[in-house]
Amino acid sequence: MAATNLHSAILEWFAARGRDLAFRGTTDPYAILVSEAMAQQTQAARAAEYWTRFLVEFPTVQALADATPAAVLRAWRGLGYNRRAIALRAAAVAIVRDHDGRVPDDLEALRRLPGVGPYTARAVAALAFGRRVGAVDVNVRRVLSRAIGGGLDSLPPAELQAVADALVPGESPGVWTHALMDIGATFCGPRAPRCEPCPARVACRYALERAGKGGAPQAEAGVPPPGAGAGPRTRLRERPEAFETTSRWLRGRLLDLLRDGSGSAWVRLPADLGAHGDAAIARALDGLARDGLAERHPEDPELARLPIA
Repeated sequence: MAATNLHSAILEWFAARGRDLAFRGTTDPYAILVSEAMAQQTQAARAAEYWTRFLVEFPTVQALADATPAAVLRAWRGLGYNRRAIALRAAAVAIVRDHDGRVPDDLEALRRLPGVGPYTARAVAALAFGRRVGAVDVNVRRVLSRAIGGGLDSLPPAELQAVADALVPGESPGVWTHALMDIGATFCGPRAPRCEPCPARVACRYALERAGKGGAPQAEAGVPPPGAGAGPRTRLRERPEAFETTSRWLRGRLLDLLRDGSGSAWVRLPADLGAHGDAAIARALDGLARDGLAERHPEDPELARLPIA
């Protein structure tokens, strides 16, 4: 009965109030694979903007597989976590080589694709092929941990996955997948869940127990209450290192310089960039090369380019 109530409450709310994201209008497995790669560690609304433009440039698996890594990295500009772009292209190459250009509908075959982990495989299986599998991202993890287990981190990963799979309804598993994600993003925040307006509260153990205690906030594992922990570690977090001094900032600026280059031409890099000198730039370039995001000139250390093969 609890599962039925949860299904009804969440699906009715989603039908009326779910987010209208561009990639939710397709059942094309390739387009869904692209959307899931983009949405990792990126807000869904932002990923949706890039998704439309990316598919114009690479409309099919074959088009993406035939593209150079440089072309894909240029199209990925602004999304961040650029290794996802390289992995997505590698997945397209594998799909063309091993699956006749068709995204596989088998969960294990999806898992074997480069860059495709348990969540992405299940999301593609549910959204594109209607498989009854639960895709557990950070939003879904919060919703199910609270609704079924009573709090964050209440269920071990294997048990949480089993619960997610068991809860998928027989009809429209893709709609259920999107709906759970929206509940997590809209109401079930990590620190301050908004239980009162959440439609899942009718069958949520956490919300019901919270209401039984007069709505008082409950301490959850791994989530300090507001104002707690005002010791030395908290004070350090209040003075974060300036982003411009980090290696992540430097890697991003270097990639942008390489993206600004024309075609396969080598780009001469500056001796310093922001607060970073030539030694830091050399280290960052070595890291980009190891990650498949850049090529260094074999003879001139000041020259680099995006990978072309």
